[in-house]
Amino acid sequence: MKVRIGAGATDEEAEAVAAALAEHVADEVEVYLGEDDEPAAVHEAPAPSSDAPESEREVGPTDREERLREEIADILEGGPEKYKERLSEQDKLFVRDRLDLWFGDEGGDGAGDLLFEDGKFANFDSWHPNSPDVDDADPDTRLPADGLITGAADFEGRDVHFMANDFTVKAGSMAERGVEKFLRMQQRALKTGQPVLYLMDSSGGRIDEQSGFFANREGIGKYYFNHSRLSGRVPQICVLYGPCIAGAAYTPVFADFTVMVEGMSAMAIASPRMVKMVTGEEIEMQELGGPDVHARKSGSADLVARDEDHARELVSNLIQYLPDNSDEKPPSQPAKPPAKPTEGIDGLIPESPNRAYDMHDLIDRVVDADSFFELKPEYGKEILTGYARIDGRTVGIVANQPAERAGAIFPDAAEKAAEFVWKSDAYNVPLLYLCDTPGFMAGSQVEKDAILEKGKKMIYATSEATVPKQSVVVRKAYGAGIYAMSGPAYDPESTIALPSGEIGIMGPEAAINAVYANKLDDIDDPEERAERERELREEYREDIDVHRMASETVIDEIVPPSELRSELAARFDFYEDVEKDRPSKKHSTIL
Repeated sequence: MKVRIGAGATDEEAEAVAAALAEHVADEVEVYLGEDDEPAAVHEAPAPSSDAPESEREVGPTDREERLREEIADILEGGPEKYKERLSEQDKLFVRDRLDLWFGDEGGDGAGDLLFEDGKFANFDSWHPNSPDVDDADPDTRLPADGLITGAADFEGRDVHFMANDFTVKAGSMAERGVEKFLRMQQRALKTGQPVLYLMDSSGGRIDEQSGFFANREGIGKYYFNHSRLSGRVPQICVLYGPCIAGAAYTPVFADFTVMVEGMSAMAIASPRMVKMVTGEEIEMQELGGPDVHARKSGSADLVARDEDHARELVSNLIQYLPDNSDEKPPSQPAKPPAKPTEGIDGLIPESPNRAYDMHDLIDRVVDADSFFELKPEYGKEILTGYARIDGRTVGIVANQPAERAGAIFPDAAEKAAEFVWKSDAYNVPLLYLCDTPGFMAGSQVEKDAILEKGKKMIYATSEATVPKQSVVVRKAYGAGIYAMSGPAYDPESTIALPSGEIGIMGPEAAINAVYANKLDDIDDPEERAERERELREEYREDIDVHRMASETVIDEIVPPSELRSELAARFDFYEDVEKDRPSKKHSTIL
């Protein structure tokens, strides 16, 4: 700013004017005397005071902020470098890279965003050189975030809570501060009603620090209390990225759905070393509790992924069938025609009740194309369980599999079906039963394997489910199989049948043997005996044919097979908001 004053003014007067104006206009001021070309006084704008408005101060990060950002960057580097280097040998991602795979960078775009993280600075004072409590930080003692990352994210358009172990920090072990973060995340999920993702890679609790978290009221044991409270309230989905031992292994089994990764995941109540100490048995980790064990034999794993990318893909598909919580309905999608023509249904089903066929082929002719998402495909293979869509609507499917041991219900299959029905009911997913079974399996081995106990659980889950249920008698429905598959006595919205259906106490061969064994033994001529057996079978099959059941209004309708899909779509639509009362009680005694 340039100012001219009278030529008679002194230099001191020019300086005073320049200083006053500079303070007033907050800018540089040049004061000229009369017609002089050179200023008699120049005064710069004063520097803003610390209490000046922000608009008057220089804008930019302070040293304090820069120091904080450096500390955060250091935390994000994870544990000691030598442990990070070992991850590539195991084809595993560093946990921060794993979070980028799942959610993208914080505030980024794509199939998900990491919205925020809680507790980055957990245990900071015990290891970081910027902490006043640390004199000389040893890089081998790094404990960033105390080895456990928690926060919130956008995953495939859904708000979720998440936790993820950092295996570079003491093998992802859990200690006091990490435990506190885990518990807070669970408790917040109870408040928000949003799903929880557990990205597990933990060796268990830190034995040398157990006094701070093991038996405390708000210690690691509270994990499973909170898992229990969250169960059926919000979906809990766990992905295993390494060997999870002892207490850590309970999170995946408490979760509603568990995904293991081939060659990487394992879970067991004790490590191979501990097993040898206790029992003398020498066994490798994968043989003790790898994906093959839990996907095929224990049933603790719902799905097995090929690698980390596939694990994310599986969860991305799964969550599309689930609501955020038990107050909401599952999401729907635009309807798509089935992958195979419905006209082929009747030709698919053999005339003989003993001939096998693959129930997947029937499902492909009923549900929207590519929508059947099967769970536990390698466990209890006599029953298929999974989610699908019919005309865009999400349904849970329980289907006997005639291609596996004639579709007889074995203990593992009954347990698998019971858990699936129970979970589906918790999250308001309507149920479709496709019945083609000779009933529950008999024999000494299945009795030892608790066929009665596990069969009871399947019947109980079916009885207690309050979601809309449709039962289809595809072919044979013998014995208590019709009960477990939500037959007429189990409060389905409909029991319908295909013309191939049969409902009876037992199949023709067993019935003839039970009723006519003595009379048949009296026939000496083999050809005459065979002919008589054939006649008796045909008579019995007429007695159990679904036409008789429909005539007696045991079932609601016999449906032309090519119309099965449209019939089911109409019935699920009509009964969408059905309400079912249950007796007032604290809870059942059947788990």
